[in-house]
Amino acid sequence: MRDAPPLSASHWARGVGVGLRLGLGYVTQRCWLPGLAATHRGLRSAGSMRRVTLFVNGTPKNGKVVAVYGTLSDLLSVASNKLGIKATSVYNGKGGLIDDIALIRDDDVLFVCEGEPFIDPQTDVKFHEELTGSHTDWLTLNVGGRYFTTTRSTLVNKEPDSMLAHMFKDKDVWGNKQDHRGAFLIDRSPEYFEPILNYLRHGQLIVNDGINLLGVLEEARFFGIDSLIEHLEVAIKNSQPAEDHSPISRKEFVRFLLATPTKSELRCQGLNFSGADLSRLDLRYINFKMANLSRCNLAHANLCCANLERADLSGSVLDCANLQGVKMLCSNAEGASLKGCNFEDPSGLKANLEGANLKGVDMEGSQMTGINLRVATLKNAKLKNCNLRGATLAGTDLENCDLSGCDLQEANLRGSNVKGAIFEEMLTPLHMSQSVR
Repeated sequence: MRDAPPLSASHWARGVGVGLRLGLGYVTQRCWLPGLAATHRGLRSAGSMRRVTLFVNGTPKNGKVVAVYGTLSDLLSVASNKLGIKATSVYNGKGGLIDDIALIRDDDVLFVCEGEPFIDPQTDVKFHEELTGSHTDWLTLNVGGRYFTTTRSTLVNKEPDSMLAHMFKDKDVWGNKQDHRGAFLIDRSPEYFEPILNYLRHGQLIVNDGINLLGVLEEARFFGIDSLIEHLEVAIKNSQPAEDHSPISRKEFVRFLLATPTKSELRCQGLNFSGADLSRLDLRYINFKMANLSRCNLAHANLCCANLERADLSGSVLDCANLQGVKMLCSNAEGASLKGCNFEDPSGLKANLEGANLKGVDMEGSQMTGINLRVATLKNAKLKNCNLRGATLAGTDLENCDLSGCDLQEANLRGSNVKGAIFEEMLTPLHMSQSVR
């Protein structure tokens, strides 16, 4: 190449002006301005070094600052080494695919993918705050595939001893696993977790329809939300249907009777018949042990050989009822009406009312031959014109009892209390030996 001729002052000034106007990049000036061309090459070399911040796609944490040199393939190779992934593509923060190294500017934030689609970082609430380094109380939970966004203080303050409080009280102490969006993974049921999270927010237990309270209770126990456990146990108890103690009606009981063979014993032990109309029904051999028959209408009912042991018959009406061979041990028939009842069984089977409470009962005109009233209480009872032949009244309280017109032949009155008792118009004389202690 031939040497350039010497420059005059005017040529030098004109060359500088052209070089400045063209930004020192016009190639033809190099032969005229060798000094300026060298300076321009130095400026281009210094200006081509750029640095960018690389993140794994969708993850705003653990970014790497790298220098940009060479081609896009060189950048992907650096990203693979720095981030520990197999980088295949690069996106900017708006999701634009970068396919030319010249498109990258200094201090760009780039997201490196392994072939998956771009994940918008705006979906993570914490992203921009973490990039700027500012503190945030917000976090996202991935509970069984469903996302919940809340604050760290919500999870920590109300129940400081719970599992959730320990998990999020100090950042990353538990090494909580996160998904591709940065949400903390919790392998529990989301529908049961939602009421727990709402309780931690406002302190009220609100459960939507269709959600099993038992499931919420188990989640509360798992996370150690002690105060919520108490609320849930009360709510579960209140949600259960109340025990039905309503009395059985005549219609219901007749249905039971019709469905039971006559030779089968119907078990009605402990049932509530309070106030029911059971008059004129065939109730033979039925087990009414400890049943509530208070204020029942049992007039003309057939209770032959029925078991009424410890049953409550207070205030009931049993007028003209058939009580042959009935068992009424320790039953309570205080104030009941038993006018004209038949306790006498031709076969010799005796009715047993031992220890029964018969205070104030009206048994006028009843057939009570051979009845066992041992140690029963008949205080203020009316037994006028009753047939008590051969009855056992030993130790019976007959205080102020009206026994006018009764047949007490061979009745055992030993040890009975007859204070104030009325024995007028007796059918048979009362032998002294019958009342000897």
